[in-house]
Amino acid sequence: MGIEQAVFESVRYSAVCYDCGAELECCGVQALVDGRLRWDVESTCGACGTAVAVCGGDLPGEQRDQILAEHGSARLRVISPSASSVVIMRVLRAELGTDLAGAKAVLRRVLSGDYCGTLPEMELLARKFRESGVAAAAERA
Repeated sequence: MGIEQAVFESVRYSAVCYDCGAELECCGVQALVDGRLRWDVESTCGACGTAVAVCGGDLPGEQRDQILAEHGSARLRVISPSASSVVIMRVLRAELGTDLAGAKAVLRRVLSGDYCGTLPEMELLARKFRESGVAAAAERA
């Protein structure tokens, strides 16, 4: 098995400088690296020069919505026609932290091709499915 490449999507947005209160430009990246999702942000204030890099955080909902708006959503597709629903639900429960009822609801959406998110999110699930023997892919919706 080869090394899997990082998958990422980035967005630019404005925020308020913590030091001087001026508007600053931020660049955020959601990435799938080494089997984990991460959110990294770099910003520099044009007014006071403060530079900040925050790595490995959770993707804020507002920036997730922005990624989806700018890049479009990706969908998780199960390629194995005979894939075991039990195996798929086991992966979904482990990765999404959901209960059995929640996993069943997501399973229906996955099997119908209606389960979408950011490309890194869907690629993470596709990789987890493949590790469990279920052929799956993340693709643009």
